[in-house]
Amino acid sequence: MGTFADSFRTAAGPHGVLTFERFMDLALYDPVCGYYRRERGRVGRAGADFYTASSIPLFGELMAEAGAELAGGLSKAAEYTFVELGVEPGGGVLRGISHPFKSLREFGAGTTPELAGPCVVFSNELFDAQPFRRFRKGPNEWCELGVKPSPIGWEWADLTVSNADFLPSDAPEGYSLDAPTGARQLAESIAAQPWTGLFIAADYGKSWEELAFGTAMGTARAYRQHRQTNDLLADPGEQDLTCHVCWDWIGDALKRHGFGPANVEAQEAFFVKHAGALLARLTAATSSGVDPRKRDIMQLLHPSLMGRKFQVMTAFRPP
Repeated sequence: MGTFADSFRTAAGPHGVLTFERFMDLALYDPVCGYYRRERGRVGRAGADFYTASSIPLFGELMAEAGAELAGGLSKAAEYTFVELGVEPGGGVLRGISHPFKSLREFGAGTTPELAGPCVVFSNELFDAQPFRRFRKGPNEWCELGVKPSPIGWEWADLTVSNADFLPSDAPEGYSLDAPTGARQLAESIAAQPWTGLFIAADYGKSWEELAFGTAMGTARAYRQHRQTNDLLADPGEQDLTCHVCWDWIGDALKRHGFGPANVEAQEAFFVKHAGALLARLTAATSSGVDPRKRDIMQLLHPSLMGRKFQVMTAFRPP
């Protein structure tokens, strides 16, 4: 079996250097040693690397309720296939949950979905796991960060910038920008397919204004065994790599393919607005004292937990 170093050398060729975007693509999605290609427990509490809303069964119930409401109600929801992208092995937010949709389809991370007909296309923390480009502003101009081998592993390399007309010319020296280009490409590939209906993406992101002018240290990070680190080059294939998505870029990609205006809400506001009836029933039914369902509601909605950390983008394309 090949190693990550083997895959890197093949991709880099005689120059021996890759952009960080290409390095990340190998680290996460290489068929042999990519992080998301291995049969391993990535999501959950014990023995995993990170914990997401999809780990909480109530998340699926609320998403089914919200998706049906946004699709036009229960009767209209019965016309739609609920398609989940980026599903972990053994996962699926609607598995084992009563839902109003015509059928369910699931696609794992790194696979290309085939979409047609009326759909609700849903993903949770998929766009933030797409390869991104890293840039740093020098005294006079931007440089793109690449990766090359070092005697002890991997190290950064400065590369000449090309095909990056989005970079702000007035950024201060030392500004770091993590540009979620892979997320934009994924949105384009999803929107370009012949399906109609509702797009729902739950993730963490920012506007382009915030990324370009309000995050001087960038937003990139790595996760392993529930620990966040800034060492993005450590043990490629053994840790998750991520950055904030750009909601403006995703919304623009959807608009180019006939979707209506994209709406972004905090996860808390999204569920209160679109699954409020279910939340009211659950709240009324929970008992006093320690109640697992009440705890799950708190975890998903409280602003200091997942309620504000995550946002939900929705957009609709009519038939």
